Amino acid sequence: MQGVIQLLEKIAEQVRECRRCALAEGRTNAVPGVGPADARIMLIGEAPGEQEDLQGEPFVGNAGQMLTQLLATAGLDRSEAFITNIVKCRPPGNRDPHPDEVGACREYLDGQIACIRPEFVCTLGRPALQTLIDPTAGIMRVNGTVIERHGLTFVPLVHPAAGLHNPAMREPTTEGFQRLGEILRGTI
Repeated sequence: MQGVIQLLEKIAEQVRECRRCALAEGRTNAVPGVGPADARIMLIGEAPGEQEDLQGEPFVGNAGQMLTQLLATAGLDRSEAFITNIVKCRPPGNRDPHPDEVGACREYLDGQIACIRPEFVCTLGRPALQTLIDPTAGIMRVNGTVIERHGLTFVPLVHPAAGLHNPAMREPTTEGFQRLGEILRGTI
């Protein structure tokens, strides 16, 4: 386990020093990810937001508070999950990351997944879903389902911010995390 921890820290240090794309120019802090090296579940969002950029940690703003609540509905504490994003620096104006930015960070994300070897990889939102599973997939169609790809078990989920900012998305967001809880308990 100590070797995995060291590898994850090495990846985090590379992320903090990274200058592979223009996102590095506007960041306050890179946001490598946080969580246990032996996490059963890995949560992968889109990109850091303002609070994440300021604190250097993923999902610490309003969407992070919502994520903590949603994880509780799945029977999880956020300290049990490794949490990261497909890009490690905040895009200007919280826009979707561009393909070249995703590509610049992909090696870091793949390295984190390979180190942790989670039982479940949960993509949070459309950009993570389309980056890691299927570039044509729609999140509403696969929310809370199990998808096997590349030797990994994925559970795509609606991003917590969707339920936070759009009242019509609250129910599907919660339902996806409830299904995640059922999957983790082995009842689905």
